[in-house]
Amino acid sequence: MAGSNPYIEDEGAPPPNEAYTLTILPLGITIEVKPESVPYGQTGLPGSVLDIALAHGIEIEHTCGGVVACSTCHCVIREGWDTIPESTDDEEDMLDNAPGLETTSRLSCQAVPSGSQHVVVEIPSWNRNAVKEGH
Repeated sequence: MAGSNPYIEDEGAPPPNEAYTLTILPLGITIEVKPESVPYGQTGLPGSVLDIALAHGIEIEHTCGGVVACSTCHCVIREGWDTIPESTDDEEDMLDNAPGLETTSRLSCQAVPSGSQHVVVEIPSWNRNAVKEGH
């Protein structure tokens, strides 16, 4: 599912401009991301962690369809934090509803790495069952 949220200003983020690797924990799956392949499935921002993960068969919960209207796609950036543009106020408002919030928490639908270095994201434990069973 893709779309946009008519209640927020679409600030977007530039898609990656360099090839990089994205590792999804706890699965330990590493994906080679190439700028020419973005967007993958157009769920969330083009080139977002959610867009890339879904296109590679990694199901991350995203109840709102990646339009910044929930916090179910919450992830924690473990490496590569500096490659992701700052979160918007709308994203911060949704993150306030996420359990297990950390200082490097982001919505995977909004986190678009630039490609300047390897990125590692962790799916929080409360969402791991969905990732493992493909719900």
